[in-house]
Amino acid sequence: MRTHNSTSNSESGAYGFGFESSSFEGLIRSFATAHATSASQQGVGDGDGPIYEYERRVNADLLRDDPHQRNIINHLQCLHDMLKSYTPPPIVHPSPDDLQENNKSSFWGSLFGRGAARSDVPRPRPENLPKGLYMYGDVGCGKTMLMDLFYDTIPSNIKRKKRIHFHNFMQGVHRDLHAVKKARGREFDALPMVAANIAETANVLCFDEFQCTDIADAMVLRRFLELLMSHGVVMVTTSNRHPDDLYKNGIQREHFIPCIKLLKKELEVLNLNSETDYRKIPRPPSGVYHHPLDKAAEQHAEKWFEYLGDPQNDPPHPATHEVWGREIPVPSASGRAAKFSFQELLGRASGAADYLELVRHYDAFIVTDVPGMTIRERDWARRFITFIDAVYESKAKLVLTSAVPLQNLFMSEAEIKTSIDDASSSSDGPEALPSDMRQLMDDLGLSMAALKSTSIFSGDEERFAFARALSRLTEMGSKQWVERGMGVGMGAIQGLEDRDAYKKTRSRWSEDSM
Repeated sequence: MRTHNSTSNSESGAYGFGFESSSFEGLIRSFATAHATSASQQGVGDGDGPIYEYERRVNADLLRDDPHQRNIINHLQCLHDMLKSYTPPPIVHPSPDDLQENNKSSFWGSLFGRGAARSDVPRPRPENLPKGLYMYGDVGCGKTMLMDLFYDTIPSNIKRKKRIHFHNFMQGVHRDLHAVKKARGREFDALPMVAANIAETANVLCFDEFQCTDIADAMVLRRFLELLMSHGVVMVTTSNRHPDDLYKNGIQREHFIPCIKLLKKELEVLNLNSETDYRKIPRPPSGVYHHPLDKAAEQHAEKWFEYLGDPQNDPPHPATHEVWGREIPVPSASGRAAKFSFQELLGRASGAADYLELVRHYDAFIVTDVPGMTIRERDWARRFITFIDAVYESKAKLVLTSAVPLQNLFMSEAEIKTSIDDASSSSDGPEALPSDMRQLMDDLGLSMAALKSTSIFSGDEERFAFARALSRLTEMGSKQWVERGMGVGMGAIQGLEDRDAYKKTRSRWSEDSM
């Protein structure tokens, strides 16, 4: 997610919202990954707005003019104009006594909308509450750029605004719900209290990548959004999915349907997809793997990053993701592509959970300066193989610049020479290995001695992982793999079908790996 300057808060939590257990009525909240900009810091005046900023960028050749995109921005401009005259209501915090539920069943019923607990009915929405926006579309349709245009031009009378990745936002919500219940008791209805405190921090709340993938979010989302709107919070969100496609095949999805209806009723739903193909940058003439690490290596990485990313609508920028309470920094991200050096990706302690989180967010990875690995880099080799497996199994794309050819990544020159010298005298034949490993060796042109002489792997299982990694790298370097889902050389209809099929494949993998 793109970063923005933060407003100052007296206290904030490490991840999510700050929480003062001594005074629930005076909770001070801030978003760990959200960033707000006060009106005085804005560079665009009230006489402007998204459409004027769009015109400026088009005239400066920073953006390509597109009629469909311009139509979407007109909707953003209408909301901008409504916000100019919008005065948010004062936040009314609920009384803790009203939130003390009588029994557990009424609480769970209220979450799903089946019960009628006292705190379950939010105040009526303000009559002057502007209707928010729900913008959805495929990768590369300009979601980030459109949100940038809207967020950066919010009028100065809106004193508090927040922008945050929706997944990180919900993590913060669940942490706060847990903290309140820990202090007040499990039967306490914490949701209105948390919602009121979030409303104190944001009159306009912008979500990147709205989604619902687990039952915990599905349980609270409809009521939580209703509570925010009752406090006069205007919501604008981007998503890869139409509201009707949210939480598909989820547990007890029938209880999430009211949330879908709420989104469609209270937010204007806009389809960002158009017939314009924004991937006009020509495919680099070289393959995805380059060695050695010469002057051409950097150009190779940049050209592929530009091709697989979305520099037109989402210029390269640092990003941060989170897994199990720790941050995963991404040095450079653009669209659905991420670029790392080998050290940046693997130099720190990292593991499968980190890589799975990354491949959920990105469809393509550019990794530079990959060294040849010997016995001294055993940990690096194992991490790299784990990363390769995650990229391969998620059907993502991989670009490498390396110091050595692929077949030498896990073998030094000395090991290769030794394996050649010993090949004729080796008593172990390929028949000593499992059939799948023998097939890999045949595909890669590796001898038994070459495989067994790889000193960084201590047993057959690790040697098999090495051979499998090389085989997968070879497959991921194929033209078919690289161009999958990009509609290369296809007509408009076929290209759209190709992109949709790839998107569905990636989406199914992401849901299955949760």
